[in-house]
Amino acid sequence: MTQPLFPAAPLYADLALGPDGGAAYWLTTVDGVRIRAGVWPVGEKGTVLLFPGRTEYVEKYGMGAADLAARGYATVVVDWRGQGLADRLLPDRMLGHVGQFHDYQLDVQAVLDMARRLGLPEPYYLMSHSMGGAIALRALMHGLPVKAAVFSAPMWGIAMAAWMRPFAQPIAQISGLLGLSHRLAPSTSNKNYILDVGFGGNVLTTDPEMWRYMKRQMTERPELALGGPSLAWVYTALMECRDLSLAPSPDYPALTVLGSAEKVVDVAPIHLRMARWRNGRLDMYHGAEHEVPMEALAHRTRFYDDAAALFDAHR
Repeated sequence: MTQPLFPAAPLYADLALGPDGGAAYWLTTVDGVRIRAGVWPVGEKGTVLLFPGRTEYVEKYGMGAADLAARGYATVVVDWRGQGLADRLLPDRMLGHVGQFHDYQLDVQAVLDMARRLGLPEPYYLMSHSMGGAIALRALMHGLPVKAAVFSAPMWGIAMAAWMRPFAQPIAQISGLLGLSHRLAPSTSNKNYILDVGFGGNVLTTDPEMWRYMKRQMTERPELALGGPSLAWVYTALMECRDLSLAPSPDYPALTVLGSAEKVVDVAPIHLRMARWRNGRLDMYHGAEHEVPMEALAHRTRFYDDAAALFDAHR
């Protein structure tokens, strides 16, 4: 009997609502961390490598994979180290943590290797959200072999109160020197945001249907949930945002989308970068919150239509 290329991992298809034929696999990175990748291989035009945000997981993008499949594209989604069903890096599994932000690039390499070994349809394209947008930008700077990239509210800066901004980096750095880097970052909670707040006043989506979709996943599979970040995560994320801001935009066709009601990421670096991205554009979504791919149907349709149009134009 032929051995499978990768060990099978759980995929909660009833919660994901993705297209038929989905599967999930365990991948081991070069530094020995076990991560999970979800694959929906339906699509003859190519494969979208979908990089989620902090706290997110494979199943959250099942409906997005269905939207991409309807437009001719297969989808791969990753559980980054420290979240979803991937290895959690601290004893408190609700605490979001990473050693160095660059470690996420090891996850990227494992996912790319999987896509190639599984023979997923080429060419490859990139789609990312929030923290995944920072990981995606760095991957493009390293020459990720994709034809075009779509960013949703990329974390090229972290939103925080103006008075906190001068102190955030020094506090996180000093905490590391004092051996406190594994502590929960101030003003955050080790509770999952979706489970801890109600729909009214949330900063993720204005759409009650999508809110119920996400809340059902968290309620029925609490092992997917993640809370606030560690001080170490805050420090290394701030350093990565700073370093990215100093680098030129890579030479890829790019579309970035941003809701006008964005409250999670810092919007200034997004506007600055897209104003100088030679082959890129920024589209604003009036009234949308942080998660444009999880917004009201009109926004979601526009998002996936425009993403597919960009990908179609770069076959």
